[in-house]
Amino acid sequence: MKNLFTSESVTEGHPDKMCDQISDAIVDAIYEKDPDGRVACETLVTRGVIFIAGEITTKCYVEIPRTVRKLVKEIGYDDPHMGFDYESCGVIIAIQEQSPDIARGVDIGGAGDQGLMFGYACSQTKELMPLPIMLSHKLVRRLSQLRKEKMLGYLRPDGKSQVTVEYDNAKPKRIEAVIIGVHHTPEVKTEKLRNDVKKLIIDYVLPKDLLDKDTKIFINATGRFEVGGPVADTGVTGRKIIVDTYGGWARHGGGCFSGKDPSKVDRSASYMARYIAKNIVAAGLAEECEIQLAYCIGVAEPVEIAVNAFGTSKVDERKLEKAVKEIFPLTPRGITDELKLFRPIYRRTACYGHFGREEGGFPWENRDKTEDLKRFFSL
Repeated sequence: MKNLFTSESVTEGHPDKMCDQISDAIVDAIYEKDPDGRVACETLVTRGVIFIAGEITTKCYVEIPRTVRKLVKEIGYDDPHMGFDYESCGVIIAIQEQSPDIARGVDIGGAGDQGLMFGYACSQTKELMPLPIMLSHKLVRRLSQLRKEKMLGYLRPDGKSQVTVEYDNAKPKRIEAVIIGVHHTPEVKTEKLRNDVKKLIIDYVLPKDLLDKDTKIFINATGRFEVGGPVADTGVTGRKIIVDTYGGWARHGGGCFSGKDPSKVDRSASYMARYIAKNIVAAGLAEECEIQLAYCIGVAEPVEIAVNAFGTSKVDERKLEKAVKEIFPLTPRGITDELKLFRPIYRRTACYGHFGREEGGFPWENRDKTEDLKRFFSL
């Protein structure tokens, strides 16, 4: 049976992704000084203004406006001609302490909130991720690389990609469509931009054996993308949760990650669920695996652990659940200790996906539990 599936990604200069990175830069700034800090930080950006609100409890002091402006400059908004730049934008802050009712449950090692979290892995790519989201991420990462290395001097920070893959009996067969939106200066001609993007990004990134004469390619489909970033679109933390995870291929519990310290199971348990699923697939126990965890606020142990291998498991799925309980720590404190999450590691997660990142610094992507899993099943 043939079917199509589409995923998208965005660059670090996209307004929503700016907000995710700002929120996570504040988490990192706290954890550089206070590993016991609690952070729940939301950001909104629009023309000329960055608004930061949330709950932070910490023993340290962080100069938030300076942290924010430094990040905006690094993202690439350093020219007032773009309509938004790090020097002239306003930074408005409304921060209070974490609710004592929440802290009461977290302080004893319980979950910081109720909720459900999913983790997923499959054998479609070497990163054990769905193919459409990985290709979408690689396109916008290449776009940002060309901008930062000034290989294409007309590029600006905003941008988006989208890839549609055709599957045949659940196996990727070809790329049906590719979409790229490229933020640019007024001087560049549309024809030149499209030729450059086709040659230096699409042809460079996408596997040639998945492209054919029927693949549809759209580059700046409206013709121009001169106005971008917060001038063109208001951004908010947590509006790209599908970009952050599996591109819509796997289920999502609904909670975003960015701006939250790891006592929030929205973040830490989602990382653990990915860690479990990836190790199960890497161990050869299944071709595809989804893990669901669910928690109650103030309670340490999950109220649910579910394993779904979609009929691809090489072992009994009920025994897989037992193996997960025995091998992987699932309390908030156990998760944060296992993955060493109380560290300033989060700004890098906030763009180009939290999963499928094997360049180091993403401990939930490690495959170090595969031998434990094999031993459990005497393989």
